[in-house]
Amino acid sequence: MKHSSRHLLSTLCVAAAALCAVSAHAQSSNTGLANLYGRGTSHIGFNVGLTDYKLNDGTGLFGSDNNSTAYNIYAGSYFVDSNIGLEVGYSDFGRVSRAGGHADADGVNISLIGRLPMSESFSLLGKVGGTYSRTHVSAAGGSGVASGSESGLDWSYGVGAELAFSRQWSGVLQYDEHRVSYAGNVDDRIKVTSLGVRYRY
Repeated sequence: MKHSSRHLLSTLCVAAAALCAVSAHAQSSNTGLANLYGRGTSHIGFNVGLTDYKLNDGTGLFGSDNNSTAYNIYAGSYFVDSNIGLEVGYSDFGRVSRAGGHADADGVNISLIGRLPMSESFSLLGKVGGTYSRTHVSAAGGSGVASGSESGLDWSYGVGAELAFSRQWSGVLQYDEHRVSYAGNVDDRIKVTSLGVRYRY
């Protein structure tokens, strides 16, 4: 798991560098294009990334792994003549080994989103909202970690960048944090760094 997580993180870094390089090229060579960020557009997207579970290991007698692969699918729309909008999505945060067992989580998110166009094809992104999450933990006896399932609504936020390749397609680099609840009245954060594609319509 740790090897695959490092490989995924390296891939994300390389992809992010490529995204920046393409962005610089787009700013210098696409002067003849119309603004690719037409206001009032709707979108759907799919991201894949690296999850960082911020979990304690109890007594520390058992090994653990904080990283896994996350998947996110979402849809949103900006208000007419505005860079503010709403977005709803579903995330699978993956599974990690913990306290002689495992922990996994998923959730549905709704957020107020905003964008700051930096050029005709590049924009900074931000969002704040809430995630209704479901978690499940199985732990070995004597680990000091409670086993069981939990669900609840808590805050979330994210920042990112978007590079438009055409009027319909763009690439997105995103960082998100979600506050979730675990069995035993434990609240903690899940951090996700992801890369994805977005289709506007």
